Amino acid sequence: MPAHRTPAHATGPDPAGARSRPRRRGLVALLAAAAVLAAVLSVLVATRSGAGDPASGGCPVEALTCAPGQADPADSRSPSASSGSPAAGDAARTSGIERGTPTRDPAPGQDPSASGTASPGGRCASFSACGFPDAHSTGPRLSMTPHRTGAMTVRKDGTVIRRWDITGSLDIYANDVTVIDSRITSDNWWGVNLRSGYHGLRILHTTITAVPGKGPDNGGVDYAVSNMGTSSVEVGWCDVSVFGDALSMGQGDLHDNYVHDITPFRNLGGEWQHTNAVISNGGGTGGLTIRHNTLLNPTPVDQGASGSVGLFADTGPVTAVTVQDNWLAGGAYALYGGGQGATGVKVTGNIFSTEYHPGSGGYGPVAAWNAGGSGNVWSDNHMSDGRPVVPGATS
Repeated sequence: MPAHRTPAHATGPDPAGARSRPRRRGLVALLAAAAVLAAVLSVLVATRSGAGDPASGGCPVEALTCAPGQADPADSRSPSASSGSPAAGDAARTSGIERGTPTRDPAPGQDPSASGTASPGGRCASFSACGFPDAHSTGPRLSMTPHRTGAMTVRKDGTVIRRWDITGSLDIYANDVTVIDSRITSDNWWGVNLRSGYHGLRILHTTITAVPGKGPDNGGVDYAVSNMGTSSVEVGWCDVSVFGDALSMGQGDLHDNYVHDITPFRNLGGEWQHTNAVISNGGGTGGLTIRHNTLLNPTPVDQGASGSVGLFADTGPVTAVTVQDNWLAGGAYALYGGGQGATGVKVTGNIFSTEYHPGSGGYGPVAAWNAGGSGNVWSDNHMSDGRPVVPGATS
């Protein structure tokens, strides 16, 4: 039988060493617990501060919220040049931006237990209850830094203005400019204006407003977004208020916006300025899409109210316009359809709200609809109480 060998470090009794081993084990356990606690605390601090974690990925532009730990919205379509982006560690999220599941009250005779969103013929109590854009689903998602720009001119192609709280306005003489997660408070004729000859302007998740009585048009302000050119402008998930003709363009992609609290004013000529949540003066060649917006024009009829959506042939015929899945309310008529010569105008799936007038507009829901125009479509449009909207002849 081989002899038992005692390990060299245990050649004899060591009462002191024996007593110290449990203490060492306890110290090691305590240090390990402290390390775990420190790691947990660092995660919590990063989450609360909104610090970006590259491993978590960016927040897509289409998202209504930015999850904790995500950096600034990743926008593969935006230009790489940027202007004034705060550090990722400052990316505290703007609270309260949520989107619930759209619901509508059932129409008479409709099964209230039916699953999913009710048909467009269902009654809608309010735009928020029925899933249309409101203050909680539009405007900036991230914290911002103040910038007193005044009437700022942008001349650099590819500029990205991100997370600016602007006191002033933007006049764009450049291509592929993006304004995102910002706020603009203007006292100019416009909040953002794209000059003729330039293209690629995008305004996303931004609040555009003004101080009533401080504008140049006898105290009034005219255009939240103005497109003076022939290229398309994208305006999405924006909170727009005060401006008389809020979104003004012959071509563009207007989606998921909340236009509200238009402020009436007498212009420099002493007349009540006509007001519209969306206006096109015709002549556009690039197509105008107005989809899934809340468009409110509370202006009294005797103070310049025109439309919630005003399609007018002032500078040329109205062509290639889609008005789909919007909440429309207010104006003299909620919708002006382009009149004689309007073609390719598709008005489908809209809710005409009675919140300001029994007929949605002061005089009714729709005027100047050219039923015989080539490519014109009127389908599935209802009042908020469920009644179908049927336009009359062109007026």
